[in-house]
Parts: sequence; structure tokens; C-alpha cells
Amino acid sequence: MILDDFTEFQKYDPEHMIDRIDTLPDQLLEAWQIGHQHSLPDFSQIHHILIAGMGGSAIGADLLAGYVANQCQIPVIIHRDYGLPAWAKGAETLIVTSSHSGNTEESLSAFEQARENRCSIMAITTGGKLAELANQFEIPIWLFPNLGQPRTAVGYSFGLLLALFARLNLIANPEAELLSSVQTMRQQQQPLLVNIPTISNPAKRMAGQLIGRYVTVIGCGILSPVARRWKCQINELAKAWSQFECIPEANHNTLSGSQNPEDLLSKLMVLFLRSPSDEPRNRLRTELSQKSFMLQGICTDIIDAKGNTPLANLWSLLHFGDYMAYYLAMAYKTDPTPVASIEAFKLEMKQGKD
Repeated sequence: MILDDFTEFQKYDPEHMIDRIDTLPDQLLEAWQIGHQHSLPDFSQIHHILIAGMGGSAIGADLLAGYVANQCQIPVIIHRDYGLPAWAKGAETLIVTSSHSGNTEESLSAFEQARENRCSIMAITTGGKLAELANQFEIPIWLFPNLGQPRTAVGYSFGLLLALFARLNLIANPEAELLSSVQTMRQQQQPLLVNIPTISNPAKRMAGQLIGRYVTVIGCGILSPVARRWKCQINELAKAWSQFECIPEANHNTLSGSQNPEDLLSKLMVLFLRSPSDEPRNRLRTELSQKSFMLQGICTDIIDAKGNTPLANLWSLLHFGDYMAYYLAMAYKTDPTPVASIEAFKLEMKQGKD
């Protein structure tokens, strides 16, 4: 379809996913504010933090862990599985169970294991079974309002965790940087809106490059989880194949996989995410990696972050990727909201045996 005919978008986006993307800066700010309104017990004894979640509920934790890596003095682990690792025991380990619906079976499993291991626990959710259990066992719970898909709540999942880390004095107060990030997102999104024609809309032009291609998104440092977010949005919005890689790790393996099968190389597109906050050696690796892929005949592009701070770099690129994935969905005439294959899989899991 022609992306300039945005009146057609309503046909393929009946649940108005675009509204969720447009209001992401507001959601991020609201989450930060909500995170300062909830009660918080004394967690001064903690020596480790494990955040348990899946899918859209885990990506905010990935973003948070990347952002605080050079500030937080205690380990922060993201756990995408059942149960808990063997070391996660006792009150010195804080288990943050993050589940958008409150019914994610892996997260509920981690919650129950945390109770058995007598860990410090708190829950972040919109409700469901997790909220019931937290209330039953008098475990702190931070509720947030979101009626959409988990992937539309990335501002909440990140902003609440950011507020938690700030209130625990694990990082310096990031409020000024957060406000700057929100402003950067609002400024960047003006040429990305649906009524802006393709010739003037970078996100639409990028989506046009991806039509009919297998996409790999590569990031480094704080942009590694943003690369994962782009991959997931292409999967869930456009229902298209995508994967993500991280530099420098990709330089130790992925570069070797760019020769075969030859007939597939012309169908590939590698997107490199770049920001001023990149470690200089990783920035060089990005440039050399792009050159290597181009010499193999693989299409590539580099997308630069906006803003003057690492947090603004992170969120500007994430927001751009959401718009790009949405326009790719429109180009494929695909409803970006439902994920029928995932829901069908969950039903099979529910009906299956342990």
C-alpha cells in the first residue's frame, strides 16, 4: 500500500495502535510519576536484584539494566524463564516480578519460587493472578493502568523501574535526564506522524526499505536492548521475520555468516543503531561491520539517535523503531495489534500437560 494514503490506516489498525505510539512520551513521564506515588518498603538490605518477566514486560527491564549498568553498584539480572537461579535466596535478593497481565506463567513461577526462597519481593502489574497473590501474601505491588498489549506499556515497565532504582538510591536522581528525553521524543516525532508524507517522514522511508526483506537489527551498549525492541516490534506489529544482534559479540561470529546461502543475501537488511553515547571502540566496530556486510552485497543502513544524553539516545531510537514497525505493518496491510499465533500457542500450553 502507499504509506502516504494514511486514511487507509484505519482499515488495518482498527484498535488504534498508532495512538499508543503517539502517546509513548506521555506514558514514560506518567510512569515516573506513578513510581513516586506507590509505597515502598525498606529494601536497604538487598545485595542483588532480579527482574522476572517475559516479552513486553521484560523489555523495560532490559532497557533499565542497560541504562544503570555504569551507575548501579549491585548486580541487576533479567530472568526470562520459570523458577529462579539457585543463588536467588534470602532477603538480600530482591525479586521484582513484572507481568503486564499478571497471568504470565513463567513470572508466576518465579514469584512462587521467590516466596519459597524467602526473598524480598515486589510485583509490577496491571492486575491478574499476580496482583491477587501479592495482596494475599501482603507483598508490595505497584499497579499501573494499561488496557493494551504488553508491548504498548514499555514506558510503564521502564519508568516504574527507573523510579524504583532512584528511590532505592541505587542511581543518581535521573529526573532531569528523563524530562529531557521526553522532550526529545516529542520533538523527534513531529515528522514521524501519520499525516506526514513519505518524502518527509524518515520512519515511513525506513519501513519502505524493509518491505520483502529479512531484517537484522544491531546495537551496542545501551542500544542493545533497543535492538531487541526493534526486533520484537517488527515481529509483533508487522508480523515479519526479524532478529537482533549485539556489538561487539556479533564481530566474533555473525560476520562469518554473511556468505551463504548466496541467493538469500539480496533479501537481507541489516540496521545498525548508533548514538553519541556509544563506547568509541564499539562505534568503530559498527562502522567496520557495516562495511563488511556491504562488501558481501548485503543492504545496510545506520540510524542515529537523537538527544544530548544516553537516556534520550535510548528513548529516541526506541520511539523511532515503534513508528517504523507500525508503518511496515501498514505496508503489509497487517493489523499491528493482535498476535494470534502467540495467543494460540499460549492456549496450547494451557491445555497441554506439565
